[in-house]
Amino acid sequence: MADAIAIYIVNAEELQTDHPDSTAWCQASCFSGQVGKTCLVPDATGKLSKVLVGRPDSLDTWTLAGLPKTLPTGTYRLGSTLSASSATKLYLGWQLGSYSFDRYKLTKTGPLANLEIPDNIDLTYVKAATEATYLVRDLITTPSNNMGPDQLEETARSLADRYDAKIQVIAGGDLVIENYPMIYAVGKASTRAPRLIDLRWGNPDAPKVTLVGKGVCFDSGGLDVKSATGMRLMKKDMGGAAQVLGLAQMIMEIGLPINLRVLVAAVENSIAGNALRPLDILTSRKGTTIEVGNTDAEGRLVLADALWEASSEEPDLIIDCATLTGAARVALGTELPAFFCNHNEITSALLKTGLDLDDPLWNLPLHDAYRTMLDSPVADMNNIASGSYGGSITAALFLQEFIQADIPWIHVDFMAYNLRSLPGRPEGGEAMGMRALFELIKKHIA
Repeated sequence: MADAIAIYIVNAEELQTDHPDSTAWCQASCFSGQVGKTCLVPDATGKLSKVLVGRPDSLDTWTLAGLPKTLPTGTYRLGSTLSASSATKLYLGWQLGSYSFDRYKLTKTGPLANLEIPDNIDLTYVKAATEATYLVRDLITTPSNNMGPDQLEETARSLADRYDAKIQVIAGGDLVIENYPMIYAVGKASTRAPRLIDLRWGNPDAPKVTLVGKGVCFDSGGLDVKSATGMRLMKKDMGGAAQVLGLAQMIMEIGLPINLRVLVAAVENSIAGNALRPLDILTSRKGTTIEVGNTDAEGRLVLADALWEASSEEPDLIIDCATLTGAARVALGTELPAFFCNHNEITSALLKTGLDLDDPLWNLPLHDAYRTMLDSPVADMNNIASGSYGGSITAALFLQEFIQADIPWIHVDFMAYNLRSLPGRPEGGEAMGMRALFELIKKHIA
C-alpha cells in the first residue's frame, strides 16, 4: 500500500548516511540507532512519516516484536532491504507480538498496528507457526476450571477433524482394562476422568514420529500437597500436552511427509479418599513396579505409561514435552528449556536449530551414574531420587527406563509460562522450543 509507513532498521552509520533528513529530529529524540530503541519521525505537517528502529548485531525474531502494541494504529511496511530469512523472522515476530489473551475481559484488545506482508517471506510457515503458538498460549493460559482433561480431548478432536486424522480416547476405568495403570492411578481422585488421547495422521509408510505430552491439567501435589505458592501456577502443568498439540498442528498444517502419532496423558492430580498415597506401589504398562516416593512427582508416572506405548511401535523419533521439574528451572531459569537426548547427532542438530530460530533449548546430560538414586528396596524403581540434587536428570533417567533401546528420544523439560513480558512473548502460557522441534523433524526425519 502506498500510504503504509516505512520501518527502517538502522545503526548509527546508516542513520547518518540513509536518513540525513531525520538527523535533527533523532538528535532531539536522543536516538542514534541504539539497539532496542525506536524513533517515530514526523513529516513537516506533524504526521508520522517513518519509524526508525535500532539495528542489533544480527536481526532476530524479536527485533520488531514489540511494535504491534506500541506503534500508533495503522499500516506499516518494511523499508529496509532484507533477506528472505530475515524478513520471515521479523514478520513472524510481529505476528507473535500481536497476541493477546482477553477471553475473560469485558474490554477486548483494540486494533493494533499492522505490518504488510513482505514479498519474499515464507508465509505458509509464518501462518502455521503463529497459529500453533497462539493455540499453545491459549491452552496454557486458560484457567483449570475451563481446561481439564475433557477440554484437552476436545482440542485434539478438533485438530483431528480439521486435518482428517484418526483419534482414539481411553478414559476412566478403561485405562485399567487397556493397561495404562499409572495414568489411571494419578487421575482417579479427580471428578474429571483421566484419559489417554491418541491421535494419528499421515502416511503409514513414512518415517514415524511420536509426540508425547504431559497433560496434568491441575496439580495439587496430591496427598503430598503443594504449598499455596507452589500450587498457584499449576494450571500450566498441562503445558507439555499443549506444546505437542501445537507442534502436531504445525506438522499437519504444513504437511510434513511423516507418519505422526500424538499421545497425551490428560489427568488432574487431585486430593480425595481414593487418591494415590505415598509409598503405594504401582505396576506400570511396561510391567515394572514403581514405589511412589512422592505423589507430587506424578508427571513422570503418566508419561511412563505413554512413553512405553510410544516405544512399542519403534518410531524413528520420540519427543516428549513436560513441565516436569523445578530443578530444570533452577539450572537454566524459566525462559530456557532443558532437553535430554540419547542420540548425539540429534542433540547437536537441536541445539543449533534452536539458536538459528531464536527458539533455544539447552542440553543436560543423561548421567547414568545417577540411575541408582532411583532404586527402591521394595519395588523395581522409585518415582523420586534418594537425594535432592540433579532432579531434572534423575527425572529424565526415570523416563528413559520406558524408552526401548536404540530409539532416538528427546525429552523437553520446560516452564511453559512467561513470568515477565518481553517483545513478542507476553506474560502467560508459552510454546518453548516448539519451532525448533518442528525444524528438526523437517530437516532430519521427514
